[in-house]
Parts: sequence; C-alpha cells; structure tokens
Amino acid sequence: MRNLSIRSAALTVALAVAMTGCGFDDPTGPPALSGAMTTVPVATVAQRVVSLSPTATEILFAIGADKQVVAVDDQSNYPAGAPVTDLSGYTPNVESIASYDPDLVVASYDPGDLVAGLEALGVATLLQPAAATIADTYDQVLELGHATGRIAEAVGVNQRIRAGLAEIASSGAGAGLTYYHEIDNTFYTTTSSTFLGQLYSLLGLSNIADPADEVGFGWPQLSAEFIVDADPDLVFLGNAAWGESAETVAARPGWGAMTAVRNRRVVPVDTDMSGRWGPRVVEFLAEVRTAIEGHTG
Repeated sequence: MRNLSIRSAALTVALAVAMTGCGFDDPTGPPALSGAMTTVPVATVAQRVVSLSPTATEILFAIGADKQVVAVDDQSNYPAGAPVTDLSGYTPNVESIASYDPDLVVASYDPGDLVAGLEALGVATLLQPAAATIADTYDQVLELGHATGRIAEAVGVNQRIRAGLAEIASSGAGAGLTYYHEIDNTFYTTTSSTFLGQLYSLLGLSNIADPADEVGFGWPQLSAEFIVDADPDLVFLGNAAWGESAETVAARPGWGAMTAVRNRRVVPVDTDMSGRWGPRVVEFLAEVRTAIEGHTG
C-alpha cells in the first residue's frame, strides 16, 4: 500500500492495477497464487472441510460451500451459522482436527507439524496465508472454489468484490486527506504496501506511516511523537473492540491538538473486517467511505 496520487485519474489507474493484478482469472484451471502456499493435492472435491482460518470460513460460506464445512476454529465468528468449535488456528492439534473426519483442512498458518501430521493421516491441507495484496483475495477465493467444487460461485463472488470496490473507489472520498490506522495502543500500524493499506488507498487516502517503514515490512511501530507531528486528517481505530475510542485518543498527551481529534475525525472501524481479506472487504471499505463523508462533509 504505497501512497497513491489523490487525483481521480491516478485513482482509476490504482484501481485498475489492483483489480487486474490477480494471478488467476481462468475458472477452468487451478490458480497460481501470489502468496506462499503449501498444499496436499486434493484428488476429489472436498466434502468435509475444517477451516482454521476466519477468512477462509467467510469465503467458504460466501461461495456456497457451507454445507461442506463440518467445523471451524474458535475465532471464526462470522457468519453466524458457522460450526464454531474449540479448534485453534494458532496452535492446531492434529488429533483434534482429525476427530471431525475431514478430507480437507484450510489454515492460514502451520506451526511446523500441521501439514505433515494431516498428510500422514491422508488428509489434504491447504494453507492460505494473510493476503499481501487485493489480488491475493481473488486467488484464494478461486482456490477454495476449486477445492469445494464451487468454481462458478467463486467467480461470482470475485466479480461482486471487484464491482463493489470499483464503485466505492469512484467516490474519491479520501482525496487530499492523510490517515493513521491504529492496530493497538502501542502504535503498531499498517502502510500502503499491505492489503489493508491498498484498500485505504483506493479512496485516495495517504498514509502517514509510509515514510517510517524503511525496511518495507508493512506493519511498523510508530511513536506517539511521530503520529502527532504527522498530524493526520483522520485516525482509524482498528482496536476499538478493545476499548479505544475518540475520547481515549483525545486524552493522550499532545493528541488533543491533532487535526483528526480537533475535527472529530477519529473513526472506529470493525476489527474483524479490517483484519480479514475475504468478501467483506467491500463492506469494510463502504463503512470507511461513509465515515469519511460523515466526518468531512
């Protein structure tokens, strides 16, 4: 998510790059994913899927594979009908997973023994790491469509995401504005080189954290002084679920004089939607646009 020009023409170019950067658009063959993946080849369409990734859970339900999902991890809180269990995606236990008799396990993380352990049991495993770009979302949706026999549905979901993001981006709601997205109260944030930053960039917003990311990690930790000096027009709180608010931000030493605080442009955003890269990215960006328009109109 590097800074994009705030001019509408550049926004159009940026959107085109983001939307056509997908590594796979042909529904007849398997996708070439841009993110690192480890899989055990799926010989047949999966009928019993265990999802250890909240994002994968959302995608599976969106493409109509919900009847094939027999269990999801303890963080998969959406949609409401997902079969939530006490399975952990952070510390996966092969024996517990195997008790659901899956023929496919989808995860975003392997601590070192998940894939090997399931392979020994004859269970296919698909690792889908956190999306680095918007294009990765389209690839992962299509891969899950292939794995579950929901290819047409997956293509349709991607078309809706593309159209939704294009419509929202056309507003240019954030043109000329700078922002800071707060992940936690130790000032970890995101830059324009990440998936989340790309979404913000579609609205024409400029990220104050970009100059601070000298190593290109994408998720730097800023200092309070850096943020105050950068004086962003908008502050988005990805940690509102943990008690941060416009009031707590305003109470921080020196923050009360910031433009975002003075103009009441400190905006809580949904923690789950801002941290996942599934179909609800459209809903997330729509809420950001509405917040910008409501705070700047």
